[in-house]
Amino acid sequence: MKSVAILKTLAAVACVTVACSVYAQDNSASGAAATTSAAPAPSAKKVDRKLGYTVRKALSKAQGLDVSNITVRSKAGAVSLTGSVPTQGQIDQAGQVAQGVAGVKSVSNKLTVMQQ
Repeated sequence: MKSVAILKTLAAVACVTVACSVYAQDNSASGAAATTSAAPAPSAKKVDRKLGYTVRKALSKAQGLDVSNITVRSKAGAVSLTGSVPTQGQIDQAGQVAQGVAGVKSVSNKLTVMQQ
C-alpha cells in the first residue's frame, strides 16, 4: 500500500517537473524573439541622433545664421527646428539649410523671431 502511494507521488512529481520544463522552454523562446525584434530600436535612435548632429553642424557653418538658440531634433528623417533667431531671414535660411542635408525627408521649422 505504501509503495503504491510512493509511486503515485513520484509520478506526480515527474509530471510537474516535465510541465515546468516545457513552460520554461516556451518562455525562453518567446523572450529570444522579443529580444530580436527590439534590437533595431537603438540603431534607429543612433541614426536620428547622427542626422540631428549633421543638421546642427550644417546650420553652424551657414553664413549669417545665429544658431545659439536653435534646437534640432530628428526622427526617421523628419527634422524639427525650434528656438529663436534675430530675423525672419534667418528662419527661412535655417529651413533651407536643414532641407539641404542628406537624409532629411522633411523639415518642421518652428523658429521664431526673438524680441529685443
